[in-house]
Amino acid sequence: MSAGPKTINVVQAFTSPGSIRLTSLPPLSLYVHFPWCVRKCPYCDFNSHESKDDTFPEERYLDALRADLESALPLVWGRQVHTIFIGGGTPSLLSAKGLDRLLSDARALLPIDADAEITLEANPGTFEAAKFASFRASGVNRLSIGIQSFNEAHLKALGRIHDATQARKAVEIAAKHFDNFNLDLMFALPQQSLDECRHDIDTAISFAPPHLSLYHLTMEPNTLFAKYPPALPDDDASADMQDWIHERTREAGYGRYEVSAYAKPHRQSRHNLNYWRFGDYLGIGAGAHTKLSFPSKILRQARFKHPATYMDQALSPAETAIQEERDVGPRDLPFEFMLNTLRLVEGFPVHSFVERTGLSLSAIEPALVEAEKRGLITRDIERIAPTEFGQRFLNDLQALFLKDPQN
Repeated sequence: MSAGPKTINVVQAFTSPGSIRLTSLPPLSLYVHFPWCVRKCPYCDFNSHESKDDTFPEERYLDALRADLESALPLVWGRQVHTIFIGGGTPSLLSAKGLDRLLSDARALLPIDADAEITLEANPGTFEAAKFASFRASGVNRLSIGIQSFNEAHLKALGRIHDATQARKAVEIAAKHFDNFNLDLMFALPQQSLDECRHDIDTAISFAPPHLSLYHLTMEPNTLFAKYPPALPDDDASADMQDWIHERTREAGYGRYEVSAYAKPHRQSRHNLNYWRFGDYLGIGAGAHTKLSFPSKILRQARFKHPATYMDQALSPAETAIQEERDVGPRDLPFEFMLNTLRLVEGFPVHSFVERTGLSLSAIEPALVEAEKRGLITRDIERIAPTEFGQRFLNDLQALFLKDPQN
């Protein structure tokens, strides 16, 4: 490899002085972003782009992903990958051959755990039984299916390309080929009643998925819903839905382990748990984000967002797919750690703060005292966790750690 722009990030990561000291590195995951979808949903703020006439440059994008990964290898040399997540967009638009090539390239370049969890996001409007059997044969062992609702009117309001019948059919196909799958649903939808919410969740539970992701619809900036807000249930109605969801999932044998995540025993998302425990992840693909730890620093990167720009940059011998890069300093680390770990119902072991940030617990002691005084957390010598009250007011709890511990 020539000593050009593609290598300078590697040299800096290992040679420039850092402001922290880590005694060990956290687990490493791989995230692959697929940026195309059939139609952009009005609530979606992810980096996704409508594919014209359902076509996209699959081969060139796969070439770019491999080049991106090859360029990043020196940053993660020798580290084993424990989970892979292929997200989007709608990565189930990939051909069976394309998905097989993607995973083959990853295996050729990275030491992947033999028991790695490999997740593919899929939308019901793109389900083909034969293709999903091929995805399973290629090594995908977990599906995450974007159902959102089983209600015809709500699917139309959300701009989904599938209908209720396709949603049910997709789950049936998933259950046939995968023993581990997640169903994504949303609640507090435009003009949704509590009974309609109950029907959606009950329908999902009837398929006995190992994992459920149940999200409160939010109006994200720079989306169509933000510009033209629909009529949504009020706060009391939304709270009633959420309370009922907690109770119903518990009765059905699902443990709530994160703000929006519910799982059967031992079926939690290992990939997402690594995020929430402030683990490391290498992100490749248009707009993908990376967090990597080194003995004296923690590095964040973001790839170019637009697919065409990303491919041009990744495939140019003299350029890099990385648009932004920064070190996470001691001032920001406490908030970044808490932003993730406080999403977990179980919280985090006290020692993990020191291990994952390289900082002393004294850096967050004033904020911990304040959070405990407000009833937002519970803690002992081994663990810190949000209370039920803290989970309801998570943004307020996390914001306490924005304060500079030096001031």
